[in-house]
This record gives sequence, C-alpha cells and structure tokens, in this order.
Amino acid sequence: MPTQTRSDVRNVAIVAHVDHGKTTLVDKMLWQTGAFGERDTVETTGERVMDSGDLEREKGITILAKNTAIHYTGPAAQDSGITINIIDTPGHADFGGEVERGLSMVDGVVLLVDASEGPLPQTRFVLRKALAARMPVILCINKVDRPDSRIEEVEDETYELFMDLLDDAEGHADQLDFPVVYASAKAGVASTVRPANGELPEGDDLEPLFRTIVETIPAPSYDDAKPLQAHVTNLDSSNFLGRLALLRVHNGQIRKGQQVTWCRADGSQQKVKITELLMTNGLEREPAEQAGPGDIIAVAGIPDITIGETLADPDNPEPLPLITVDEPAISMTIGTNTSPLAGKVRGSKVTARLVKERLDRELIGNVSLRVLPTERPDAWEVQGRGELALAILVEQMRREGYELTVGKPQVVTREVDGKVHEPVEHLTIDTPEEHLGTITQLMAARKGRMEQMTNHGTGWIRMEFKVPSRGLIGFRTQFLTDTRGTGIAHHVFDGYEPWHGEIKTRQSGSLVADRTGVATTYAMFNLQERGTMFVEPTTEVYEGMIVGENSRADDMDVNITKEKKLTNVRSSTADVLERLIPPKHLSLEESLEFCREDECVEVTPEAVRIRKVQLNANDRAKAASRARRDG
Repeated sequence: MPTQTRSDVRNVAIVAHVDHGKTTLVDKMLWQTGAFGERDTVETTGERVMDSGDLEREKGITILAKNTAIHYTGPAAQDSGITINIIDTPGHADFGGEVERGLSMVDGVVLLVDASEGPLPQTRFVLRKALAARMPVILCINKVDRPDSRIEEVEDETYELFMDLLDDAEGHADQLDFPVVYASAKAGVASTVRPANGELPEGDDLEPLFRTIVETIPAPSYDDAKPLQAHVTNLDSSNFLGRLALLRVHNGQIRKGQQVTWCRADGSQQKVKITELLMTNGLEREPAEQAGPGDIIAVAGIPDITIGETLADPDNPEPLPLITVDEPAISMTIGTNTSPLAGKVRGSKVTARLVKERLDRELIGNVSLRVLPTERPDAWEVQGRGELALAILVEQMRREGYELTVGKPQVVTREVDGKVHEPVEHLTIDTPEEHLGTITQLMAARKGRMEQMTNHGTGWIRMEFKVPSRGLIGFRTQFLTDTRGTGIAHHVFDGYEPWHGEIKTRQSGSLVADRTGVATTYAMFNLQERGTMFVEPTTEVYEGMIVGENSRADDMDVNITKEKKLTNVRSSTADVLERLIPPKHLSLEESLEFCREDECVEVTPEAVRIRKVQLNANDRAKAASRARRDG
C-alpha cells in the first residue's frame, strides 16, 4: 500500500539558542490565530504563556518542551483550515534531552536565529539533530529591528553552519535549499523580503511565516496497511485523570475506550484500556473521541507508562524504537540534610525515603537524567547534561519543601582504549575588545583551547574555545566579574577527549565558623578585612559552616560569634555605629560553583548554606594529613 499523507495537519518544532525569541514568537502565533478569547489581554494572560513554570518565568528560559496547537485559516490553508501543532523547545544546552524529545514529535523545524548574535553553540546543536533526522528547516531571522542587527551577515553565517553540519551529519544537499523568513517576534510581524538592518519587516502580521510553514513542512505521512503505532514523547499529570502520556500517532487510529497493547521499555507487552483521550487546542486540552496519523494527543488510564514506549494494535503489536538522548556529562551527589540545623523548618521533608521517591519521580519525565546509588544509603549520584539542569532540579525540590545536602558538581568520565576521557564543551564568548587579554588568561587556566576569533568591527569580539566541562564549573561568576557583567558566554557538549590534567578553578579559600552560635556585628566587623562575608548579623551558624570567602588561598577557621566585652568604664569612642560591608548573598547556582571538593551545599526551603563535608576542624585536619600521606 503506498504511503499517504494528512494535508490538514502540520507538526513543527521551534528551535533556537537561548534568548533568541522562541517563546515570544509562539505567543504571537497564538494571539494571531485566535487561541485566546475576545476578552483576553496580555495583562490577563501574561506574556510568554508557554513558560508556565515559576522557575521558567523567573529565569526567562524555557526548561521543558511544551506543545500547543493553532488552527490556521489563512490564504495558504484549505477550506476547513490546517491544524499546526507547535513544539516550543528549550534553548539551553543543559536541556538538550527536551530538544531531542521535541524533535521526535515533528516533521520539520523553524530555526530561529538572532539578527545580531547570529548562530551560537545551541543553534549548532539543535540544527545538527534536525539535519541528522533529515528534517526540512525554515530559517527565521528574528529581532531584525535591533539597532545592531546585521541580517545579511547572519544569513551567510547560518548558511556556512548548514554546510559544516551537512558534512558531519551526512545529510542531503537539498537541505541547503531552505526558505528564509525575516521577523520581529515582539512586534508580531514577518516577511520573506529582507528588510534593512534595524528596521521592521514589511507587513502587518505573521502570515508569511504561517504560509512558509504550510508550504515547507511536509504533511504527516502514514501507511494505511499498518496497524496502530503511537509513540510516547512526554508525560504530564492531571488532578482528575492522574498520569497523562503525550503521544504522536504514527499509523492507524486510536479511540477513547479502546483496548491497546502497551509495549514497554523492557520488552514486555501488556493490554491496557484508553480511559480518556485529549487533543490540544491552543493552550487547552479538550476531550476527543479518536485521533489519527500525525495527531499529537494525551491519553489517560496507564499509570506507569514512560517516555519512549509505544501503544500498538492489540492483535499485531509493532513497537517503535526507544528515544535515545546524549549521555550525561555532569554529576553531583544529592542526599538528606546532615547539618546540625536539619529539620528545623516546619513541614520540611528530610527523610531518605522521601528524597529517593522524589528523584525517582523526576526520572519518569526527564530522559537525560540518571540516578545511581552511592556507598551511603541516604545519598545518590545524580547525572545530567550540565550544571544548570541539576541546579534547577535541586531548586525545584527546595521549593517543594525538601532538605538536601548537595555535593560539588563533577564530570562523568569514560574509559576509551584504557585511558580516561572527559567531556569537552564548545564555548562561545562575546565580549568587548578591552577584555580580550583577561578572557584569554582565564581560559588558559581552565585548559581552554582557542579555535577561532572573529572581530565584527563594532568594538566586540567573538572567541570560540574547546574546554573541558569541569573547567566551566564555577566559570560563570568569575567570567561576569572579569568582564564587569558585559560578557556573554554559551557552551554546548562537544564530545570526549583524554583527561586534560589538574585544573585550579578557585584561587581563594573559605572562612569557616569554628563554633556554633549566632553571628555578631562585632565579630563580623573585625573579620570583614579578611575577606567577603556570606552571612548577616544574627544568622545562626554552626561549626564547619562557611561564612565567607577568604582573600587568601587557604581556609581560615574564624569565631564569628564573638561578642564585645562590656566594661563599666565609659569611653568617648564607645557605641559608635560599626559600619559593616553588606554581605554577598549567593544563589543556589553560585553556591554550587563556589564549592571545593571538601565542601558541599546545605539546601533547605528557607536557606542555602555552604559547609565543609567534615564539620569538625580536627577531623578535617586528620583527613588532610591522610591525603598528603597517601598522595
């Protein structure tokens, strides 16, 4: 039986580097196709409606791939219109597993590139995945109205990127023949005619983009003779229906109430019933009776179903291949809180059983995560794509009321031909010219190897490095300090290389509390010339807790609870307001970056504290002497 197509459906993913405007573009597409009610406004719905999580809104990044559906009835559509299923994917390299899941649901991609910044590392990553899957690509150059836009150069750079990746991915030369759309997502305007730099595209809406999607992205194809095959690409939950499996139907029909075969990841098969079938319309899931090839649906009634599994015909089950993602590059130990202040917060979750259950729940929907046992029964090694992805997991658990001890991030090594290999990142840095020497020194200390340097002639330069992943642990804070907050750095996983040797990242030591008590203004005033403080007066501290950063390279035990001796002799200089320098408050990510090998982070719903793994000073001294003797 020849392959057939469904002309009334298009499935497309919007992919790009972080902050190039994907979520904003999807927002405007929803508005212009009537996905919101007549009375809805940006004030009532909010901007970036696809970024529904609190952390996504706070950080301004997409963390989870999400899908929406719009009903296009413009000039390029048929009489009844076309349903365009859109997958909004993350742009950050640490969430690459989400990108790969998103691509498994679609038949083509819209590649968004900033008209000023041009292609960046994550652009390369997502484009490589799309070309390897032989998907058609639409290039959308966004933010063309930026005053520093350089549209023609960015178009040429993207074309060169296609040329490079087609050689690597063994793609087809016809993939070079891609349409280009010029857009300002914020203004909700697009055109196929290139505007002048810094100007808005001609036109009033996104119609040229919709038309290009309908004409370029192929309609879903299927084999009429094949039985039902639906692939689980994502998971969600409902207060009323329990776990929802999000599926792309590849062949056959699936109906509400139907009995299907659930082909599990371990190879076993089980008959199950579809109790509820939902299809997306705008931002809402609506009940449906049946779905066919190309549809993206949600089904309820299968409590343990997971990503990559298949729902198939009960009489002739044919499972689809499991979804594979790149291996994790960074790991850290997550365990129960073992500090003297553990369990002081009312309602906090502190037991090993609760922590393990939460990590197991995260594994269900996060395909790029691994959880491995350690020597301790109350701690686990959690592996992921990058520091940010693991920090986001810890922050989510903190907000849910968990208390944790989190170890310093480490790299996941592998053995190749008897030698230890470590993950390597492709790092791109954009910075003003005046910081060139500082950045070169910084990267040399972290074993970075410069691959390319470009001067755009605007006072800014772009440098590209190959650097070990562990060289980027703690890099961001120092980089922003050295460039006075003006530098932009992005990195993406680039394979494995032989171990690069020792890397010294932090030059300063720690100020460590030598006793339990309450931090006093008097003690902190006398200590602040020794370094930067992390705590405020009246903060409860304990022995082994890190209260500041030493200005010298070694650690220093300090008494931060010391009180001023009171006498009955009146002094003319007494009771003068002691002027304290405001402490430096570290976020969770900054605390993880600050850690050394013998330090860890205590995470509770109300506070994030850095501490020594060994709290007692004598125990630390014995461990250090043992390490020197053994080393």
